[in-house]
Amino acid sequence: MQVYSVELQDHRCSAPLLAYRDNAKSQLTAVPVSKLDVSVVIVSWNTRDILRDCLRSVFEQTRAASFEIFVVDNNSQDGSADMVRAEFPEVKLIVNAENRGFAAACNQGIRAGAARFTLLLNPDTLILDDAISQCVQYADLHSDIGVVGCQVLEDQHHITPTGFSFPSPLNVFLALSGLSRIFPRSRLFGRPEMSWWDRTTEQDVDVVTGMFMLVRREAIAQVGLMDESYFVYSEEADWCYRFSQAGWRRVFTPLGRIVHLDGGAKSTSQVSIKMFVQLQKSSMIYHRKNLGLGAWLLVKSIYIVSNLVRMIAWFILSVIKHDPKTRRKSTAAKAALLYHFFGLEPR
Repeated sequence: MQVYSVELQDHRCSAPLLAYRDNAKSQLTAVPVSKLDVSVVIVSWNTRDILRDCLRSVFEQTRAASFEIFVVDNNSQDGSADMVRAEFPEVKLIVNAENRGFAAACNQGIRAGAARFTLLLNPDTLILDDAISQCVQYADLHSDIGVVGCQVLEDQHHITPTGFSFPSPLNVFLALSGLSRIFPRSRLFGRPEMSWWDRTTEQDVDVVTGMFMLVRREAIAQVGLMDESYFVYSEEADWCYRFSQAGWRRVFTPLGRIVHLDGGAKSTSQVSIKMFVQLQKSSMIYHRKNLGLGAWLLVKSIYIVSNLVRMIAWFILSVIKHDPKTRRKSTAAKAALLYHFFGLEPR
């Protein structure tokens, strides 16, 4: 087993509203020459048990493609790194002394990889039916595709919607107002999640979901690595936006299938209020960086109104029902308001 050295310096942007600036650390030095098909990069934070199952599925269900696996552990406290060392000696382990966030950890794995494609894979997923090989073969048939996503199953009967439209003030409003859920079959109101589409057919999408994101190494070399000013959330949307600007297609194909355990949210649910605020913070970074000050101000206004309404409504419901979960939602909305007005983030 190879354990890579870790860069402990935090390269994230200190001011989130600063425009992203490419630098040497955001680029690959060159497209590596390798006979390997895929470098699988899995970022883990306190996900030991589901990570074990994920790794087993990759080894057992990847038959037609050659691959290497990198696990980037973001300072887990549950023995995740020790489990990988003991049970998967062929996996290349990168252990961070702190939680560097999803984008930064992905970049560590991407830099270390040497294959023709990089696969970003969540630890709360299980590979089915040689899905990785299927997606590699599909990408090899379409040289203009930079990013491939596959079909994600909640269980054997239900498909989880993946592959979305780029974030925008309109899409944020449609999602937060509930219009996208009320009119899911409308191509206007269902824009945020493309809810009119059942994910059983091939489809060009704006954003390939990061839980399974097969990316051509040549495309990464052109546009650079993920923007590390995103700690978590919106990083794949930003990356896909840059691939789009460079002319690379992002495509969903049902040829490959995985299961999303959704314990998945296990690593973020541990700090749900913080993650609720982080989701909005990342969205704000995306809009300021890619769509400009006007879009940023509009989205900020939408979030403030939405959080204010939710804070009051959930607080009233929590009093009526004596429901701690509802009270927690009210607290999360309050925390988001403190972020938007004063820049304060929950610890």
